Amino acid sequence: MKQLLTLILVLSSIHLTAQTKADAIIGTWLTGGKESAKINVYKQGKVYYGKIVWLKNPTANGVARLDSKNPDETKRNREIIGLVILNNFRFETDEWSGGKIYDPESGNTYSCNISLKDNNILKVRGYIGISLLGRTETWTRTSL
Repeated sequence: MKQLLTLILVLSSIHLTAQTKADAIIGTWLTGGKESAKINVYKQGKVYYGKIVWLKNPTANGVARLDSKNPDETKRNREIIGLVILNNFRFETDEWSGGKIYDPESGNTYSCNISLKDNNILKVRGYIGISLLGRTETWTRTSL
C-alpha cells in the first residue's frame, strides 16, 4: 500500500511539472523587427493562442491600423490591436507546435513552432512546408 501511494505521488508530481512547463509560454512577449508588437499568449483548454495587445505604431495617419492585407476581404477592416495571430498550439515535450502564425504585415499564414530558450526568450519559427524552410524570430518577455 505504501508503494502504491508513493507511485501515485510521483506520477502526480510529474504531471504537475509537465503542466507548469507547458504553461511557461503564457504571458506577454515583445516581438523583434521594425514593427514591434506585444503579443499576449494565453491558454484555452489545452491549446495556446496569442493576440496583439500593443503596437509600436498603432496608427497610420491618425487612424487605427487595420488588417488591410488579409486575403479574406471581409476581415480587412479589423484593427490590428486585438488580432489573434497565434492559433492552436499544443505543448509537446519541449516546444509548442501544430499551430499557425498570421502575419498582418503580409496577410500570410504560416505553420509555426515555438520554443523557450529560457524563461524570458521565446523562439518563434514560421515556415511553409517543412521547418527547414522558414524564419525564426526572437521574442522577449515583457509586461503589458
